[in-house]
Amino acid sequence: MKPSMRHLFALVALAFAQPAAAAYETQAQSAIVIDLSTSTVLLEKDADVPLPPASMSKLMTLNMLFEALRDGRITMDTEFGISPKASAMGGSKMFLRAGDRVAVRDLIPGIVVQSGNDACVVVAEGLAGSEDAFARLMNQRAADLGMSGSTFANSSGWPDPAQRMSVRDLAFLARRMVEEFPEYYGYYAQDVFTWEEITQRNRNPLLNLGIGADGLKTGHTEEAGYGLVGSAAQGARRIVFVITGLETSAERAQEGEQVVNWAFRQFVEKPVLEKGQVLAEARVWMGNTERVNLITNDDISLLMPALAQGDLDAQIEYTSPIEAPIAAGQTVAELVVERPGLPAARVPLVADREVSRGGFLPRIRSATRILLARLGNQVQGLW
Repeated sequence: MKPSMRHLFALVALAFAQPAAAAYETQAQSAIVIDLSTSTVLLEKDADVPLPPASMSKLMTLNMLFEALRDGRITMDTEFGISPKASAMGGSKMFLRAGDRVAVRDLIPGIVVQSGNDACVVVAEGLAGSEDAFARLMNQRAADLGMSGSTFANSSGWPDPAQRMSVRDLAFLARRMVEEFPEYYGYYAQDVFTWEEITQRNRNPLLNLGIGADGLKTGHTEEAGYGLVGSAAQGARRIVFVITGLETSAERAQEGEQVVNWAFRQFVEKPVLEKGQVLAEARVWMGNTERVNLITNDDISLLMPALAQGDLDAQIEYTSPIEAPIAAGQTVAELVVERPGLPAARVPLVADREVSRGGFLPRIRSATRILLARLGNQVQGLW
């Protein structure tokens, strides 16, 4: 049997510690801010609490629509019929007329820009036959995607006790829009859309502020308050964020702008390690060599508080000894970097070379070393 222990190596070469970034005190009932390039959660407040999402849940309807486009089940030119139920929807509308037909390419801005509840019902009925059936598909897809804080009763976010989403799930959808559907992401920055001579403006208050905001979806009901699923890019960095439960649209706009400014001004991505840099040497069990170097497989940059300087506390974690055979480039350890005011960063470390299974003599040597080590520990215990 292979002996093992969780092995820790303290490192002093990385340490930046000094002032942490100033924590942001959001006025939102629930909030989350994520740096996408490094997958770093910068802020979270009651991020897993299921809350009424209002029109922000339209992101799930759009996700279902974009998946259907990607899979070839529909095209941008596909037309859906407009039912009396869809046409009669209240709240924000695209002003679709029962009996007409509308193409997918028009429904997308009808949902994104105009936040059309009627457009959402048309999509639901066009993809699933009925809105109830579509809601069941939304719930199944949410479960498949790991959105454990979400349940859906309708396609639009119309108030319903069963319509709930956590801000973490909404941020997940925001990231999915950016990364999985870049060909459609530009719709979220569209400022105006005209349908049947009715022009409506995008309700996102951040789009024209010059702060890099280019999406995604606002929401408001009396129960939910005012919310925003947002994304912004500055330079090589992009963030997504969700704020909800605010009391007024003005408060939503102010809070959204402050969140974006805080995320980009209080944090910076800094290079930490170079590709192939040897960080430690690990013992090998039953291999044709006794040790292997632990290296990074890529250049590593980490998000840090902008004012941080000096050294970072870091350690390497792995189960020692590492059992052969080991492939070159195989992940065998993790570098855990503590960052002031941020979650610890975990960087995979790989073996720098192949280690094959040893023959009879190497196995005997490995077994002997372990036996001697155990005997030494027993002798120390007697004293």
